[in-house]
Amino acid sequence: MKTKIYSLLIVFLVMFGACSKDFTDLSPISDIATSNFYKTADDFKVALNGAYSGLQLGGAYGGNHYVLSEVPSDDTKAVVSGSVTDQDEFDRFYIRTTNPYISGCWNDCYKGISRCNAIIDRIGAITMDETLKNRYIGEAKFLRAILYFKLVQVFGDVPLVVKEILNPDQGYEFGRNPKAEVYAQIVKDLTDAESVLPLSYSATTDVGRATKGAAQAFLGRIYLAQKKYSAAAPKLKSVIDSGIYGLLPNYADCFKASGKNHKESVFDVQYKSGGLGEGNGIPNSYAPENSGNAVINFGGGGNNRPTPDLVNEYETGDLRKDASLKSSYVNASGVKIEYLYCSKYWDAPATNGDSNNNYPLMRYADVLLMYAECLNEAGYQAGGDAFKYLNMVRSRAGLAAKTEPDVPTQAAFRLAMEHERRIEFAFEGLRWFDLVRTDRAIPVLNAKATSIGLLTPPLTANNLVFPIPQSQIDINKTKITQNTGY
Repeated sequence: MKTKIYSLLIVFLVMFGACSKDFTDLSPISDIATSNFYKTADDFKVALNGAYSGLQLGGAYGGNHYVLSEVPSDDTKAVVSGSVTDQDEFDRFYIRTTNPYISGCWNDCYKGISRCNAIIDRIGAITMDETLKNRYIGEAKFLRAILYFKLVQVFGDVPLVVKEILNPDQGYEFGRNPKAEVYAQIVKDLTDAESVLPLSYSATTDVGRATKGAAQAFLGRIYLAQKKYSAAAPKLKSVIDSGIYGLLPNYADCFKASGKNHKESVFDVQYKSGGLGEGNGIPNSYAPENSGNAVINFGGGGNNRPTPDLVNEYETGDLRKDASLKSSYVNASGVKIEYLYCSKYWDAPATNGDSNNNYPLMRYADVLLMYAECLNEAGYQAGGDAFKYLNMVRSRAGLAAKTEPDVPTQAAFRLAMEHERRIEFAFEGLRWFDLVRTDRAIPVLNAKATSIGLLTPPLTANNLVFPIPQSQIDINKTKITQNTGY
């Protein structure tokens, strides 16, 4: 029984974490008979803050997100330290079912989902302002939806748990639901959230929470993942027409701590430095290894390094290149060291891994490009609105507009979009999933097998999802099965 209780992580991991000065630590609420049962609106605000903090978990959208979303692509390569090849397995596709990044993703996403389920199930019994109650439910459903989206992208079919589980034995009831059912629940959650969330928040302490626009933008992304372009388009157009969002004039400003939660930010993972355990570790993680304090205080981990293939993708004069990556640094002895690294998230950390900038999950630039994609899929129009929205993003990057001679067909526009998204969202966790959803992962990566070091090409459809953690199969063999090819 002890092994059962401590292993079945999708069942009862309802510990609440922290996020910024208002996102404080919570006690577990897994026993409704305890004195810690949440009874007031303020209690549930704290619980909801804990649910937001679940996004910071490494296997969710925190510091290890890049391993499953960027390293498998042609954009970045993994750090290999001696015999430790856990990240390299994703880079060259020889992934073990016991890989710690696989179990970390599964466990952390379900931990966040369990926090949301507890809020949604319990708040109905509380006497409080109904508008606020509905908003809290909407926020919890929004968070649950984007966590399930991460799971279904990574694993395909996954257990769909939308109720609080108090007894670990209940976990054995859940097998893997078809991804179509998971997507249906994601859409339902986001649609429910869209109907009750505000366009924006007036209180500074609420800035960064989920909004109506964030729900609509993610609905657009989820519909695109299912190739439901006609459903995605109106959601994305609603975000554009809201007047809430806009492109920042300077691309680099999108990622600076000094102006976070700006008008281009639709939804970010929130971080706050200052020794509270809420700082962003990405700047230190991505800085060159063995660089001392030459690039960033407290040194770097050398993770998520750009590939030469990505560097060569930038057009001459693209302002995003210098804002996103560097090819060298000068060490403490004044010697120039040639080293490719991501500089997009640079910030001065208070301590190691304690920077103040956010991590973007949805920017307005993405809304514009997704909408352009929808318009093109509805039917190519030379010089039509799809060009308009594509060129809004290119103009900010200092590049010439694309016109009909450059992009003469629907297929050509798709490739133009593929290029633009690759550059605009480099190191933002989208490239691999973009290639998968557009059916381009296999041809693109197989064509570059030698240059990017695929271990056993060619890639097949089996490689488009990653293995289910072996630990989950071992504890529930009658319900949890492995993905094909692992």
